[in-house]
Amino acid sequence: MRRTTLLVCSLLWLVTAAQARAQSFGVELNNTLMPASGGMGGASIAMPQDLTSGINGNPATLTQFAGTQFIFGGAWAEPTFNLNQTESIPLLGVDPFNAKSTAPGGAAGNIGVTQDLSALGMPATFGLAFTTAAAGIVDFRNIPASNGTDSALTVFELTSALGVNLTDRLSVGAGLALGIGFFNVPFVAISGMTMDYALRGTLGVNYAVTDFATAGFYYQTPQHFKFDNAVTFVNGPFAGVTQDVRMDLPTNLGFGLANCALLDGNLLLAFDVLYKLWNDTQLFGAVYDNQWVFQVGAQYTSGQNRFRVGYAYAENPLDPTPGPNIGGVTPPGGFPAVRYTQGLLAIANPHRISFGLGRTDVLPGIDLDLLGGAMLRNSEQLGPDTNVSVVSYWLGFGLTWRFGRGACCETCIPNDWGCGQ
Repeated sequence: MRRTTLLVCSLLWLVTAAQARAQSFGVELNNTLMPASGGMGGASIAMPQDLTSGINGNPATLTQFAGTQFIFGGAWAEPTFNLNQTESIPLLGVDPFNAKSTAPGGAAGNIGVTQDLSALGMPATFGLAFTTAAAGIVDFRNIPASNGTDSALTVFELTSALGVNLTDRLSVGAGLALGIGFFNVPFVAISGMTMDYALRGTLGVNYAVTDFATAGFYYQTPQHFKFDNAVTFVNGPFAGVTQDVRMDLPTNLGFGLANCALLDGNLLLAFDVLYKLWNDTQLFGAVYDNQWVFQVGAQYTSGQNRFRVGYAYAENPLDPTPGPNIGGVTPPGGFPAVRYTQGLLAIANPHRISFGLGRTDVLPGIDLDLLGGAMLRNSEQLGPDTNVSVVSYWLGFGLTWRFGRGACCETCIPNDWGCGQ
């Protein structure tokens, strides 16, 4: 136990020292804050190590979870976002300033339950989860020169999913998520917080290539939000007129490989590739390009302990030639205003690192997972007048209760092929 405590303290120190911000890809979190997968750089498409990663990612992997299992997890992400505006934008009322966003860090909740249906004679597992899918916030209202610049986005997903074993090695799955979106759109002095609901579907497949190697793939539909009366114009011929804002989360394609043949099945290696189709979305399509994301993670099992490490590389999604129409709104002020607006959504950092620790049966039938991570500092020049600098770190945890077949020692690690035993 003393060694475990020292390891946790060391990991937390490393994460804090790395000086890193928001861990999202664009604004989407994917599985970077999940209790176990978050410690592996989010890699989880083929062999997820926690329930919510399967429900939120590739639903075909749900068949890897036996009995009844429940997870309660959360994370805290602490950002540092700096904005340097060197020229005035008169139509926005913005003058030159250089400041750090006063927005606090954010909490993300991830709660899920899975139930295998073998007692009904069905080779299937059902999952239900409430997760944080997308997030981002900046606030410069304390700077008079910013003319009240602020923006905030949070999207929660209530997801139901089903995974079915078609053969001993092939499984398929489908999920349907109801998104609950809260958005203060990034338009200076004319916007306010509004909310909307939207649906999103996921189809997945998983195949055990060998007894120790699996491959997974999923397709996730875009999610279309419409925030009614999100903008109210205050000047010019349209003063007092309100306008809706459309915002989409993108189509996602994911492919993953996992192998646990090394070190007598105690070393799990996972590699994921995501492709995010930002160009086809409302609002973000004007400021982001399509994005590749590469995630790699490792987990070493020693008795009851799981030691995890991960790395993710996310291609810079910022469009070098952003469009003038952002979610149906043309910001007054021309190209400098568009670049300024793009800066409020700028997550251009390519590098993320993560660490994690898990321990099974901290109490009988209860597992504990801890994670930490950092998004390394990055600066981006947007046009001649706007520069942003972003860095963040995050910490999280998860508690998993296992009942029935899920409580058996042979299924503490969620797969049927003996990895980690």
